[in-house]
Amino acid sequence: MIAGRFTLLVLALVASVALSLCLGSFATSPGAVWRALLAPADSDIAFIVWELRLPRIALAVTVGAALAVAGALLQALVRNPLASPDVIGVTSGAAFAAVAFLALAGSTLSVAWLPLAALSGALASALVVFALAWRNGLSPIRLVLVGIGFAAAASAGTTLVIVLSDDTAAMTAYVWLTGSLYATQWPAVGQMTLWLAAVLPVSLGLARHMDALALGDGVATGLGVAVLRSRLVLLGCSVALAGAAVAFAGGLSFVGLIAPHLAARLVGRSAARLVPSSALVGAMIVLHADLLGRVAFLPKDLPAGIFVAGIGAPFFVYLLFRARPTR
Repeated sequence: MIAGRFTLLVLALVASVALSLCLGSFATSPGAVWRALLAPADSDIAFIVWELRLPRIALAVTVGAALAVAGALLQALVRNPLASPDVIGVTSGAAFAAVAFLALAGSTLSVAWLPLAALSGALASALVVFALAWRNGLSPIRLVLVGIGFAAAASAGTTLVIVLSDDTAAMTAYVWLTGSLYATQWPAVGQMTLWLAAVLPVSLGLARHMDALALGDGVATGLGVAVLRSRLVLLGCSVALAGAAVAFAGGLSFVGLIAPHLAARLVGRSAARLVPSSALVGAMIVLHADLLGRVAFLPKDLPAGIFVAGIGAPFFVYLLFRARPTR
């Protein structure tokens, strides 16, 4: 049953990719797309398929998978179903660094340095939050509380930088903060894929530790799990995945919150099944959000983050409603 559901997720993702390849401002038939993929030299739409749509689709899949896995790891780390990379300030720190780069160095340095700036901000944010939350060990509750406070401070700093920036930098920053895959190129896809390929196997290798940590520190220690070391590695993997995703696609919120919950409904809470299933669900969320942005409001191309937030915010309220104490 579980294997069948996982297979359905894989098939759904393949179908979603095929649909995205066929739809756009210039609609193309599946046969024409197939010919462009197999023999681009003989196709009139090879440029559209290979240079415009396919890299954008590939980045949507890898970014969505990375954010979803980051959320699944973080929820296991803090034992809180409402946790996501946004909670510990990773997204806000990356956004602040990226906006500061655009405002201060965007006119002198190439925009190709933007992902490095955002990733550096994400890593620095995680280190600051970790240092502030540390007190004779790493408490999940302190980590969340410090992360929320740091995220609020970083968001305020981002707003201040935008207000003080010129109009061009401010407009670019707003689009990036919303989360956009517009004009994606293959180098960005390659770099994002490398991050995912490097961190995802480590995350899968920690599946047993994630299941043990979900039972509590005492039980995990009794099962032979090094609790502190496991938390540090889980936190590092979550930060690396979320930071890289934000660096290449901007502020896509709520993916790390929604995807693990939807995946858990299909395959259960076992980490060995939850992590890869969350990756598939997250990939489809971002892919369909970007597809809506491309085709729903033609000729405009809207950022995918608008549609992700439109789904994620009500879902977050629903989770809060379910988690309310009952009398």
